[in-house]
Amino acid sequence: MRLCSIASGSSGNCIYVGDDNTHLIVDAGISGKRIEDGLNSIGLKTGELNGILITHEHSDHVAGLGVLARRYGIPMYGTKGTIDAIRRIKTLGNIPEDLFKVIEADIPFRVNDLKVNPVRISHDAADPVAYRIGNGDKAVGVLSDLGKYNDYIVDNFFGVDALLLEANHDVNMLQVGKYPYQLKCRILGDKGHLSNETSGRLLNRLLHDNLKTVFLGHLSHENNLAELAYETVRLEVLMSDNKYRPEDFRIKVAARDVISEAVTV
Repeated sequence: MRLCSIASGSSGNCIYVGDDNTHLIVDAGISGKRIEDGLNSIGLKTGELNGILITHEHSDHVAGLGVLARRYGIPMYGTKGTIDAIRRIKTLGNIPEDLFKVIEADIPFRVNDLKVNPVRISHDAADPVAYRIGNGDKAVGVLSDLGKYNDYIVDNFFGVDALLLEANHDVNMLQVGKYPYQLKCRILGDKGHLSNETSGRLLNRLLHDNLKTVFLGHLSHENNLAELAYETVRLEVLMSDNKYRPEDFRIKVAARDVISEAVTV
């Protein structure tokens, strides 16, 4: 299996997950052209996609759906709440109804040879989910856009071989930044986004012998820096009381406008 970030950040998200036989993207929050370019860089074409896994209906996760639907007819998987919300977004244009595939959190489904487990998350959207995707004894996770985590999240993502994990903001940068007070409260709330520190604490609970690569994703353009996210998460691991140290695995920052390396597990 492979995991590759085509784009990850507050301005747009699209993550590739697949193997030799099945190709998926998680979200399509950037232009069809950027998605095509990203897939081309790892030897694929958009028309080869077997599905789009939608986490939720916010524009930085669905902006490119309309184009992909009309041009390529790719099946789109999302919860009923998410799909109903997408239907109301006029800017996406017409999306053929038969492309929508309704899924439910905690009920795994298959796309060809890949098993997909939608995991409920706490975010201010209609019915958002994150995804764990596996084939046999290998699995990867895409875990972003959640204001808090709990044992349920840990249980569902423990054991993955590679992970894209949200590290959205630095709390101090957010608090002194120019965002309106209500928006700051939303981001910091239980239905907002994970801070760098909280991301590191969650990562500590997910570490195991076979977790080899972690991408830090969905960084805020205004309230975070790549170096700060990396160092904060690394420090959380270094200061934890578990047996793992930062040098035991790779921590990479997924950029908003640069395609990451494709990690194979």
